[in-house]
Amino acid sequence: MKKSDPIYPTVSRGFIQDWVDALERSLPLDRFESVLTDIGLTDGVVRVTHDQIVMLYQRIAIETGDEMVGLWGRPVRAGALKLLCGSVRDASSMSAALYRFVQYWNIVLDDVRLELSNANGHIALSITETAEQPANRFGVLLVLKLAHGIASWLAGFEVRLNEVQFGFEPPDFASDYPVLFPCPVVFSHQKSTIVFSKDLPDTILAKSDAELREFLVRAPRDWIFTAFREHALSLRLREMVLASEGFNLSLVEAAQMMNVASRTLMRRLDADGTTFQLIKDGVRRDVAMRELSSGAKSIEAIAQDVGFASAANFHRAFRRWTGQTPRAYQPRKKKGINLIINL
Repeated sequence: MKKSDPIYPTVSRGFIQDWVDALERSLPLDRFESVLTDIGLTDGVVRVTHDQIVMLYQRIAIETGDEMVGLWGRPVRAGALKLLCGSVRDASSMSAALYRFVQYWNIVLDDVRLELSNANGHIALSITETAEQPANRFGVLLVLKLAHGIASWLAGFEVRLNEVQFGFEPPDFASDYPVLFPCPVVFSHQKSTIVFSKDLPDTILAKSDAELREFLVRAPRDWIFTAFREHALSLRLREMVLASEGFNLSLVEAAQMMNVASRTLMRRLDADGTTFQLIKDGVRRDVAMRELSSGAKSIEAIAQDVGFASAANFHRAFRRWTGQTPRAYQPRKKKGINLIINL
């Protein structure tokens, strides 16, 4: 792994379980089990990486021909995202592009209705459920993330968000949502809504056919996770730990870097339901998972890199973190997976 490679935070298995449950209902059992096995998402795996989410999306898009991967009442056929992106890139402004985004999904989806509004200078995109059954939570999340991803693609940088609201109660994995949305995330609202910052540019950049193709081929890698780390305290601290020598940053040092007292930092973390040690362990876990998946280093070397005195101690910690042993997590030789979205 190169030092310049991003190390995204992992998310809990529960975060994607709504999606996995939908796939189990829509795929033959043998195909469903084969997909999860190939991607390393078998029973007992409790942490999911950015790469695994991308691979699952790409694999299911091929297996089912559905570019919204089994999350809605009817499939979104191959070529749909290409048509959507082609439409928004030709819009005269960002607001016009988001209006086209809303109109497009209102034609394609039966389960929900999208609305665009502007209040106090904030453009907001809302999702109202129209079907008898509640919409899939991961499906709602994916549409909102796609709106953020496309707006960022058109702007040429990751645009800021003011807030994201969800029309369901906070789940057990609510702490995973800030990994995807660079803003406060709140639950129990009437509608699921993404609220853009007032500084959202209305001018959009011209996008070539090659840029459109790259955006689609990489889907959803460029828009499923966020690059911003300014909004959530735990993610800011995570970046500080990653930048420290040997991940040995202390709470006192972190507080000094943030110009706050150590006790103040501890209270703020407690209010967020976490601790500094949990954040450090999360960094070590995600670095270890990334290193193991690359297959470039031995387990002993990785254990030392992430600060364990012995491979045995690392083995116990890794099993506690992920539900797997380090050796079981190392990649096996598999056939390559290529995404083709009717380009």
